Amino acid sequence: MTAHTDQIVRRYFATVADLSSTADDLRVLLAPDATFRELPNPISPRGHVRTLEETIEGFMAGKRRLESQSIDLLEVLVADDRAAVRSVWRGRANGVDLVAHMAGFLQVRDGRIVSHDTYDCYEPFALP
Repeated sequence: MTAHTDQIVRRYFATVADLSSTADDLRVLLAPDATFRELPNPISPRGHVRTLEETIEGFMAGKRRLESQSIDLLEVLVADDRAAVRSVWRGRANGVDLVAHMAGFLQVRDGRIVSHDTYDCYEPFALP
């Protein structure tokens, strides 16, 4: 299970980072009852808990706004169906470069992501 969880988590992050991926590309990796919890940060000051459909909508909206993005996985620690991921996200929107140092905690069930809690620490930025 550990190697399988690792593969699914890595594929998920690669799909999220790829601006050419589609909602269907993401949907095959996510359980229908998946939940996504974003802890408070400068982009989402109150944080947010999203359903699968809300996450898909946000995924597509982000792709429309971003000029570029990447996610560098620094560590992926897996125990059975759970993964802890330390990563760096870089994006460019409206000519502004954004960088977030992230910690994510994911759970996989039946080959799909069922939950993702993310703690995003953004480097200082100024929007135009």
